[in-house]
Amino acid sequence: MKALVFNEFGNSNVLHYEEIPNPEIHPNEVLVRTKSIGLNFADIYRRKGNYHLAGEPPYILGYEGAGVIVAIGKDVTQVQVGDRVAFADAPFANAELVAVPFEKLILLPEKISFDVASSILLQGLTAHYLTKDSYQVQPNDTVIVHAASGGVGQNLVQIAKIYGAKVISLTSTKEKAIKALKIGADLAFTYDSHWLESVMESTNGKGVDVVYDSVGSTLDDSLRAARIGGTVVFYGMSGGDPSPVDPRMLMDTSKTLTGGDLWNVLTSFEERQKRSKQLFDWITEGKLQLQSPTVFPLADGAKAHDFLESRMSTGKILLRP
Repeated sequence: MKALVFNEFGNSNVLHYEEIPNPEIHPNEVLVRTKSIGLNFADIYRRKGNYHLAGEPPYILGYEGAGVIVAIGKDVTQVQVGDRVAFADAPFANAELVAVPFEKLILLPEKISFDVASSILLQGLTAHYLTKDSYQVQPNDTVIVHAASGGVGQNLVQIAKIYGAKVISLTSTKEKAIKALKIGADLAFTYDSHWLESVMESTNGKGVDVVYDSVGSTLDDSLRAARIGGTVVFYGMSGGDPSPVDPRMLMDTSKTLTGGDLWNVLTSFEERQKRSKQLFDWITEGKLQLQSPTVFPLADGAKAHDFLESRMSTGKILLRP
C-alpha cells in the first residue's frame, strides 16, 4: 500500500509518500480501505515531535478517517466486508489501508459521505461531549465560545443553538467574527477589543452560564465572565498555559471549573454509535452545517500540512488516498 510517512521529526519536508507493507490485522480488528482522511493539528504536533509517538520509523500520522471494510479479524462478528465505516481514534490513518480495532469503528448511514464523516467526527464528537457531559447546555443559557471560528468552535456554536442557548462568540479577527455570526452566534466579540467588558455589558453585569475555553491563557477572564454559580469548561491551550486558579475563588463565587477529554467518554463501540448518530442526524436534518472541506491528495500531504499551519484554512482539511 501507499502511505504518507516520515523517519525524523521536523517541518513538512520530512513527509514522504511511499510504498510500505500492508498492515496485518489482529483477531479483534478490521482492515479499512480509506476513502477520506481528516488532518488535525495533532498530526502537526506529532510530526514535529511535540507529542509522543510509539514504535520505530517510518512513522505514519493520522487518527481520523473513513472508508470501506476489506477484511475482518476472526473475532469480529458485528460488521462485514463492504460496510462503510469511519473512525476518530485509530492510528496510522495516513495510508491506503488502516487496521482499526472493532470497538473504534463508527458505522456510516447512507446519507453521510466519507468526506462528511472525516470532517465532523473528531471535532464534532468533542463539541458533543462538551455540551452534554462537561456542561449540559439548557434552553435560554448564555454561552461563550472561545475560538468560535475553529473546527470545534463552529460546532459548539451550532450545537449550543440547537439546545436553545444564546451564544457569544470570541474570535481573533473581525472577519472570523462575521463568520461566527453567520453560523448562528448571537453576539461576536474579538480578542483585540475589551471583550470581557463587552460580555458583562451584554449580560447586564451578571455574566454567562458557561464558558467554553480552548485558549488557556484566557482562563482568568473566562472565570470572571461566568456568573455566580456559573461554569467554565477548559479543554485546550492553543494560546498558552493558563494561570493557576485559586480554589478559594471558586468557593466564594460558587463557580465550577471543569475539564474534559474525548477519550474519557468514547469508551465502547455502543457509545461511539450513539454519539455519532446524534451528529449525523443533526447534519441530515440541516441543523448542523459543515463548511466545504479543502481536499489534498495524500501524496501531497506536505502541502496540506503547510496549509493547515498557515491558519488560512477555515473548514476541514482532508487527505484523499
